[in-house]
Amino acid sequence: MSENRFVKLTLEDGSVFVGKHFGAQQSVSGEIVFNTSMTGYPESLTDPSYSGQILVLTFPLIGNYGVPSTEMKDGLLRFFESDKIHIKGLVVSDYSFEYSHWNAVKSLDTWLKENDIPAVYGVDTRQITKIIRERGTMLSKLTTDGCPEVGEFIDQNSENLVAEVSTKEIKKYGTGKHNIVLVDYGAKYNIIRNLIKRDATVTVVPWNYDFTTMDYDGVMLSNGPGDPSKCEESVDVIKKAMIVGKPIFGICMGNQILAQAGGATTFKLKYGHRSHNQPALMCGTNRAYITSQNHGFAVDDSKLNPAEWETYFVNLNDNTCEGIRHKSKPFFSVQFHPEASSGPVDTEFLFDKFIEEIERCKK
Repeated sequence: MSENRFVKLTLEDGSVFVGKHFGAQQSVSGEIVFNTSMTGYPESLTDPSYSGQILVLTFPLIGNYGVPSTEMKDGLLRFFESDKIHIKGLVVSDYSFEYSHWNAVKSLDTWLKENDIPAVYGVDTRQITKIIRERGTMLSKLTTDGCPEVGEFIDQNSENLVAEVSTKEIKKYGTGKHNIVLVDYGAKYNIIRNLIKRDATVTVVPWNYDFTTMDYDGVMLSNGPGDPSKCEESVDVIKKAMIVGKPIFGICMGNQILAQAGGATTFKLKYGHRSHNQPALMCGTNRAYITSQNHGFAVDDSKLNPAEWETYFVNLNDNTCEGIRHKSKPFFSVQFHPEASSGPVDTEFLFDKFIEEIERCKK
């Protein structure tokens, strides 16, 4: 722990916060976002959807349960959502120097150092969050004392982040009876776990891979980082898959890709949806679900053909589209994370719906 070092957080609007250093000793730049979750920092930090971002955790006690073991199950790290940390930097109010948990093997500080991720504690995360909520998501820089400052604010959304985090080779998990293609835009491991649990063999393919000639029963479109409009190659493939007609289920980035393939567009939210408590209403019902979310863009569902598509869920905080579904074909998607990890599992039933569609189409 470098208690004698300080870290300066500079926001694009000129706001400056100075705190104490932990994690790696380096300076970085990226889009600053906040998450209000009370638990789940190992899952959030390894979620590829946070690629290129400096993450502010609003819950004040971080690090108290350490970092879990690298135990494997079904070929996946059991307690993480990918094989590495994807955030650019971490901002917390209070870092716990001591940790205690039955499954902890190291401190958060050690883990961040191993992954070359800088972090700062002792700053007013409440004020930082208020700035982001009032002025919108913005770029930022973390400058560690004794390290060269990043010269310019760097916006990773100008790049195709999906191409950076997606698998570069085809991988297979599970030995179940349902053959499911998972298009990897930055997939969380718990999507694969949920499919394996439902008797599936999961074939993970790169984000722009044309899988339509493969032997499969259904297509899963994963979560992922960045701007969905950068993924035109994948949109073209999904259009072909829609012609094939087998069930398609999209999550987060996958929702945005399916929507674009269906004729919709996407837009950047003011400060995104990033928490465990986002309320999503299932359209046509009075059922609202508390959902885990992490995205900065949303679907403009007004561009969908109403004769073919309908809005599936809406966000009760801002009325943005939280999902779409086709009226006659087995295609549906949601903006939130039914696989959770971390967060509530209230909408995990959507995986069952996907398998039911697959079984129905096999008959």
